[in-house]
Amino acid sequence: MGANNRGDLKLLAIVILIAVIGLVLLAVFLLPAATPIVGTLNQGLGIKASVPWGFGLTVALLAFFALVAGDGLLGELQFMLGAFFSFFVILTLLIAWVF
Repeated sequence: MGANNRGDLKLLAIVILIAVIGLVLLAVFLLPAATPIVGTLNQGLGIKASVPWGFGLTVALLAFFALVAGDGLLGELQFMLGAFFSFFVILTLLIAWVF
């Protein structure tokens, strides 16, 4: 029973070592390729550029909510309108902040 546990530990150590070597090689080869991409993203999006993205995401999200709501759509319309404006503001500001 003790020999089996040692074999499992050796196998686990080998798998971890291979994973670490793979991650190091991946970082070495992909980091130079990602540098131009990061350079183009430095400028970012302003509020004006993020408004259409926020509007599109909000419409898509609330259309999905309306589809899965089923029979309660007409009774929940006032809540969906309030949710639309709050989602729109939050998503627009988050898109401008992150991107």
